[in-house]
Amino acid sequence: MLRNLLPESLFARRLQPAAERRLRLAQARAEEAIVRTHVENALTFVDTLAEELPFDRAIDSYIRVTGIAEPLSSTVVTRVLVVLGQELLPVTRAVQTAAEEMRPRLRLADASDRSKVPRKA
Repeated sequence: MLRNLLPESLFARRLQPAAERRLRLAQARAEEAIVRTHVENALTFVDTLAEELPFDRAIDSYIRVTGIAEPLSSTVVTRVLVVLGQELLPVTRAVQTAAEEMRPRLRLADASDRSKVPRKA
């Protein structure tokens, strides 16, 4: 009786675990692309207004004008400041190498390959 009253789309369907992982990865890639685009646009905004506004006010204006909400706005501001900082203070080779060594290797391809191979009991 409840099915007749409410459409089926109101109830979330459970996805297979593999589909759920692929969906989460696709969502993460999409969110990262949005952040990257905002960073590029904010940097253009900063460059365009460089003669009229200091960079921090230009970034703040970009966030306000585009209406980016938290926590995305904090991420965009941080990444824009990182890019601007790299232009002013280039990373030394030793610091860059140390940072790369600390970063774990991504194993997304390994995980997908393992899921196709049946496990031995």
